Amino acid sequence: MPEIVKLNVGGAVNAALARALDEMPETLLYGEDVALPGGVFGVTRGLQKRFGDRVFDTPISETAMLGAAVGAASFGRRPIVEIMWIDFSLVAFDQIVNQAANVRYVSEGRTTAPLTIRTQQGNAPGACAQHSQNLEALLLHVPGIRVAMPRTPQDSYDVLLAAIASDDPTVVIENRTLYAGSKEAVEIGGPVQPIGGHRRRRTGSDATVVCWGAITAKVLDAVDRLEGEGVSVDVIEAVWLNPFDTEVVLESAARTGRLLVVHEAARTGGFGAEVLARVAESGVPLRTAPRRLGLADSRIPSAPQLAAALLPQTNDVETALRELVAGGAA
Repeated sequence: MPEIVKLNVGGAVNAALARALDEMPETLLYGEDVALPGGVFGVTRGLQKRFGDRVFDTPISETAMLGAAVGAASFGRRPIVEIMWIDFSLVAFDQIVNQAANVRYVSEGRTTAPLTIRTQQGNAPGACAQHSQNLEALLLHVPGIRVAMPRTPQDSYDVLLAAIASDDPTVVIENRTLYAGSKEAVEIGGPVQPIGGHRRRRTGSDATVVCWGAITAKVLDAVDRLEGEGVSVDVIEAVWLNPFDTEVVLESAARTGRLLVVHEAARTGGFGAEVLARVAESGVPLRTAPRRLGLADSRIPSAPQLAAALLPQTNDVETALRELVAGGAA
């Protein structure tokens, strides 16, 4: 039976993993320091004690982890693999791009690869260049891989369960700055949600903002400031990036006539460019040219002040929206 409990993001992820391990005996959970230490961020704490050797630690080899996951998934298991930082997944891209993504296709649908990769990305103080990259666009370029970026405790719980239940390989990208955040009411134990979908965080008529991940909080702060001045903004948080809810973006952009896309990933080649391209190709009439905000094309420095100068901040979002509204005034 569903119940409401107070959880932060880390607690919600732990609850989702516990439910999957409890209700789906074919699931396995493993990764570096996942079992005995309870995860480098403490998210998997207590799960090995409850579920025994179905939760285990691995050597430091992302390639081995994901190669084993593809094999196990092809033979009836549902492995859940934790990659500490998404940066580390790059050494195993062959297993993700050439193997997991192709299982259903090359077997003519006779075999699937229902594996889930849990990882996290994004900047945090001192993270520096090899622990702070935002790489969702690389995964979104590959057909056959589902990609989600939950932000709230409720979405973290629902999205992870949906990913584990899916018969497609799915990457769930979290953000370590959110794990220990404030606790919120989370409904657990309800029906597992289907993959896909968005969240409309604000409703407005003057502009549309599409965003995803932790940076959504900065977008909402900027929009709330503008609301006090009579500017209303539609905020669409894309919790699922593949499948992406293109139709809801087109509907909103057609209604407001202005579009801004905000993400923490690098601007060049980011998924924001794809969103703008889909809107442009649709023929939706806009009052002014659409815009995107992302990381300046640079490696992310260790110093928090320098990183903040390169990444979109609340003031940057506010300024971009002011310019959009002013430039496309009726």
